[in-house]
Amino acid sequence: MVVSRLRPPFRATILLPSRWRRRIPHPRIPLLLFYLAAGGVAGTLARYGLGRWIPTWAGTDFPWHTLAINLAGSFVLGFAMRAAETLPVSPEVRGMVTVGFCGAFTTFSTFSLETVTLLQEGEWARGAAYALGSVAAGVLAVMAGLAAAGAAFRPRM
Repeated sequence: MVVSRLRPPFRATILLPSRWRRRIPHPRIPLLLFYLAAGGVAGTLARYGLGRWIPTWAGTDFPWHTLAINLAGSFVLGFAMRAAETLPVSPEVRGMVTVGFCGAFTTFSTFSLETVTLLQEGEWARGAAYALGSVAAGVLAVMAGLAAAGAAFRPRM
């Protein structure tokens, strides 16, 4: 019978001189996956709800719902990234918001399909306005999220 050697949980070592060396625990993968899934579910449900609600008052002649969701997701992502720089946020919570929620909430693939659909229908001006407006406004929304979080949270000391 072969007896395997039991090893302690993996610990990554920072490559520093030995007198400065410290141990960093390996990320808790099962917990991280739970947080990512929870964020993904929340983002999916938020995207579905807004995707159904926005056209009821904005109309369906232009993909306002996708544009609004992409801008909101860009803002949330910018806000979350800046907040994570200044607040003590665990990797699990950061992943839940950025990868889980924003990844499921924003709809870049839908945006791309709707742009191509507008172009295929001969709506060149609307398609170009939608594509360029989404990209430009998305960049501005990320900047606004970064600025809002920077104003709301003080840097760590």
